[in-house]
Amino acid sequence: MKKCLPLFVLSLLFTFSFIASVSAQSVPGKHTFSIGDKDFLLDNKPFVIRTGEMHFARVPHEYWRNRMQTLKAMGMNAVCVYLFWNFHEWEPGQYNWSEQADAAEFCRIAQEEGLWVILRPGPYSCAEWDGGGVPWWLLKKEDIKLRSQDPDFMKAATAWYKEVGRVLSPLQITHGGPILMAQVENEYGIYGEDVEYMGRLRQALVDSGFDVPLFACNPVSRLKMASHPDLFKVVNFGRDAENAANKLRAVQPQGPLMCGEFYPGWFDTWGATHHLGNPDQYYSGIEYMLKNRMSFSLYMAHGGTSFGMWPGVDRPFKPDTNSYDYDAPISEAGWTTEKFQKTRALVAQYLEPGEILPDPPAQIPTMSIPKFRLKETAPVFDNLPPAITDTVPHSMESYDQGHGCAVYRTELPAGPAATLQVEYAHDFAWVFVDGKQVGVMDRRSNLYSVKLPARKKAAQLDVLVEAMGHVNFGPEIHDRKGLQGPVQVLTGNTTSTLEGKWQVFPLRLDDAMLGGLKWKSKSAKGPSFWRGSFNVEKPADTFLDLGKWGKGVIWVNGHCLSRFWNIGPTQTAYMPGAWLKPGKNEIIILDLLGPAEPVVAGLDKPILGELRIPLDFVNRAAPKTTLLLEGVAPLYSGSFPSGSDTQTIKLSQPAKGTQFCFEMLNAHDGKPFAAIAELDLLDLDGNSISHLNWKIGYVDSEERVAEDGSGSNAIDGQVANYWHSEWKNKQPNFPHRLVIDLGKPTTIGAFRYTPCAGANANGQIKDYRVYFGNGFTKEAKK
Repeated sequence: MKKCLPLFVLSLLFTFSFIASVSAQSVPGKHTFSIGDKDFLLDNKPFVIRTGEMHFARVPHEYWRNRMQTLKAMGMNAVCVYLFWNFHEWEPGQYNWSEQADAAEFCRIAQEEGLWVILRPGPYSCAEWDGGGVPWWLLKKEDIKLRSQDPDFMKAATAWYKEVGRVLSPLQITHGGPILMAQVENEYGIYGEDVEYMGRLRQALVDSGFDVPLFACNPVSRLKMASHPDLFKVVNFGRDAENAANKLRAVQPQGPLMCGEFYPGWFDTWGATHHLGNPDQYYSGIEYMLKNRMSFSLYMAHGGTSFGMWPGVDRPFKPDTNSYDYDAPISEAGWTTEKFQKTRALVAQYLEPGEILPDPPAQIPTMSIPKFRLKETAPVFDNLPPAITDTVPHSMESYDQGHGCAVYRTELPAGPAATLQVEYAHDFAWVFVDGKQVGVMDRRSNLYSVKLPARKKAAQLDVLVEAMGHVNFGPEIHDRKGLQGPVQVLTGNTTSTLEGKWQVFPLRLDDAMLGGLKWKSKSAKGPSFWRGSFNVEKPADTFLDLGKWGKGVIWVNGHCLSRFWNIGPTQTAYMPGAWLKPGKNEIIILDLLGPAEPVVAGLDKPILGELRIPLDFVNRAAPKTTLLLEGVAPLYSGSFPSGSDTQTIKLSQPAKGTQFCFEMLNAHDGKPFAAIAELDLLDLDGNSISHLNWKIGYVDSEERVAEDGSGSNAIDGQVANYWHSEWKNKQPNFPHRLVIDLGKPTTIGAFRYTPCAGANANGQIKDYRVYFGNGFTKEAKK
């Protein structure tokens, strides 16, 4: 595979800024693409990239062309796509590029439909995808450092890039294909500052055969971080396009301006409000970019569905729903929306001479399915696979398992009532003593202990652990599943460790396991698989109503379709008609809680916004919490300047504690509102501290009626969402206070505050005080 010439010609005039790119050498008679000092140049003519993000892993293979035609009709001239590394390399060195994973066919269809391709091959993607696209099997090495120059990570990542080059480099514009540009890593400025790491990845992509321009994206607040001079810069944002454009121009004085991700909506997490975008904010941003010839990518133009067990987890631990509708212009099922029509109308005002927008394709038909009952069952504990023996329990990954569930079993000695305690149970764990459930462990609340009953004789202890997706953001991507740390029994003042003989039963929930289930024609209680069938005369899309079920996974005709959870907000699973067949269709459901009634129906519309928190299997109603700051001296007092720039405050000396209280005294606009896009704590080297054990310990006010302004948004690493004090029904005045409970004693050297972006953004904090220590909150007894 030939190596390419350098991608960019760099000028060292004054500021070492990027000036222009060498025009890529293309196949004779084909197109050329380059980066000029003002514009992208397609065939040496100025070209504005209007791309919509769409992930082939989230759209049925049979619908790819339909969705691209819809993108084209909305006014897009390109499609932007991630390659999720773990979707293609399930096992080390074993690659899959067929059917649903056929990235080359996806690119060829795009070209046939008149769309260019912006490729984003990782190795890290984020995207609310399991582990951010990083394969779980890398976590089998205990000390690996992902997204770094760790030799094991770099070996795997460069091998992945080499494979990407083998498959997709022939489809670059320089070889007659549709790929215009390729991205290196993803928003690395949020994660680290290692410029050499970015340079090594860039070189690996070049060595794999990529000779189109390569770029890096970062949010507004992190554009300068880990900035490699040989990577073109694009900026990600969801509001205030003019500010973002100015920030990008400040760090890249010449070259075209481009938004790498512009957010029309947002993703959903289980147990939280269904997210809808701000339409006026979205339309004004699109219009600004079109008017100023700023290239852009709509993230997402079409979100689709994270099928099966592919959804990721937001930090600290907020599992993402399977529906990735995103309130995008093209809905989860590919329907055109009001946002689609208005986007199309806006783009139509800025078309190039001779450019005409085609009509969108016909909507794929939908259908309803009458309610039907599942009558066969296979209880989980009657269908355990062969056991792995161990002296103490370890993570699922250490047992060569990346998804699904696992049962950890040992003998519990006789004794009085006690407490069972583990270091971590990732992510949910149901504890059984002699087959009877005695408690639940819940990662959302860092609840890793349960009460044990008195035992007159030795008993069998079973811990059924369910793994949700791997965390896809921040240092928490080092997210191992299952039981971890010592398993201890606390009896009075005595602590004993359960060790010596453990059995671990990996429930991988794969085809092999489903095919070996022993079915019975009767109802069941407790964690069980259920099986049934339904008939279809003419297959069409539908939405399976799972509102009567508890929590688990659903399969139809062998397709692992979706997770479900009765708390919502999603209550349906998108069922593509392309995966159904005329006549009988088989459905299998694993329900870890048990259904209220084992019935399913097919709806012609989805249910995406129905929260049912009272059905949660753990009572997570927030206890009344009292803030105890009287007589406590602040660690630091200060004032932030006006504007949306991230502010990093370095402490004069290290501080240690378990709770960080941020007290806000007023806002720059004089209004009673406070808001935080992100609040982070840094170690003594200036690195972000892991949020693994974090939770919001106290917040005096949060808007949950008109929008999701919940306190947890301040610590999830995402600067496009935010915590906001109440404003719809009540407008409490300053001071506002938010406490982060770190879960364990932690030493910090600095803290970082990112305000909400936009000239008119509410709640940009002016004066503040910071407290750091222990015991700032007291919860009322339940």
